[in-house]
Amino acid sequence: MNEQRTKISLLKDAPIPKALISLGIPIMVGMLINALYNLVDAYFVGGLGKSPMGAISIVFPLGQVVVGLGLMFGNGAASYLSRLLGCGDKKTADAVASTALYSSLFVGVVLIIFALIFLKPILILLGATETILPYAFTYARIYILSCIFNVFNVTMNNIAASEGAAKTTMCALLLGALINIGLDPLFINTFHMGVAGAAIATAISQFVSTLIYVSYILRKKSTFTFRLKAFALNRQIFLEIFKIGIPTLTFQLLTSLAIALINRASNGYGDAVIAAMGAVTRITSMGTLVVFGFLKGFQPLAGFSYGAKNFQRLRQSIKISMIGSTAFCIFVGLFMICFSAQIMAQFANGNQEMLLIGQKSLIANGFSFFLFGFYTVYSSLFLALGKGASGFLLGACRQGICFVPVILILPEILGMDGILFAQPISDLLSAVVTVFMALNLHKQLSIEEQSL
Repeated sequence: MNEQRTKISLLKDAPIPKALISLGIPIMVGMLINALYNLVDAYFVGGLGKSPMGAISIVFPLGQVVVGLGLMFGNGAASYLSRLLGCGDKKTADAVASTALYSSLFVGVVLIIFALIFLKPILILLGATETILPYAFTYARIYILSCIFNVFNVTMNNIAASEGAAKTTMCALLLGALINIGLDPLFINTFHMGVAGAAIATAISQFVSTLIYVSYILRKKSTFTFRLKAFALNRQIFLEIFKIGIPTLTFQLLTSLAIALINRASNGYGDAVIAAMGAVTRITSMGTLVVFGFLKGFQPLAGFSYGAKNFQRLRQSIKISMIGSTAFCIFVGLFMICFSAQIMAQFANGNQEMLLIGQKSLIANGFSFFLFGFYTVYSSLFLALGKGASGFLLGACRQGICFVPVILILPEILGMDGILFAQPISDLLSAVVTVFMALNLHKQLSIEEQSL
């Protein structure tokens, strides 16, 4: 009970920098390690050749679609839960948490069964070449089956973050990631299991993270209870979850679509281009996941402050989050630009074509990454405040509204360079949209504050 009161006190009374650090840093560290083991996967699989490396690039968006279900229920519930805690409605919060968790597991099982039944045509649709397909099929059969653990983990990650349980989230992500990093070389190289070994290592690591969250629930460390009888087919609960959850799922689907479109556009240029772009995606995810992790601490603070009508605290949290995330993004962007050749060399396995393509793309992405913190603070903020329509519009820009036309048109004009520069150009366009939406949001918040 004391631990639960401490979480609420952190959201309500703690100095903004302390609250953001306490809530965001543990999740940020966990997500950084999570991104790191994605890179480790790519590093060890890259040693097997460009076709196996291309295979995990092809499967990646399919896994993200399944995980998107966890995000739909978890992130949708998290926004609502933070606001419920802010106004002191514990009973409804318990029902929301239970409904979100059990719904995500049910829908996740259905989607995984569907994906396994139609796996081969799905992989071809995602851009697998004849040489990549056998590796992709081997990897995907194991990886997709294990995604049920990831659905559970992502849902619980968001629910735990909504109540300020950042350390639990960090431990779950960190331990799973460290186990994956340790098992990858063992299964891939020592046991000579190839891409199947990489998938098995990932499955085991996800299962370990699941055990941590199960322990968190059973030991009653959460503010919420997760009883099956608390599950509620309540129209209002699902409306609130889906108001934020469906935009979040759409963002995830757009991310998967963006990767699939890059893979399909790269298909005609050979396995080296698919492998290079897959490596760049995983490298840039190191930076994006850190920002997302930090803003997982910002979201419950913003949602709680908004629910409590504490507009001064809300504005301070926005300002400090903006400064911190933008400074980080500039640092990471410069690092990608200055050390692009050295970074890509770790994944190219001596393939000069893959190295040069990846280096060029990484430099372009490094410059556009300067804007990522600004964009992501506001796309997270809209969702935290329960403004689903605006959050959907802004969140859909970077890898949907702006990206899809660019990736479809630019390669026709610039050839392969159009593939390499598609994401950076989309980032720039998204930042411009963010400026106008941010100005309008602050005007709305001022009106709400004056009406109190």
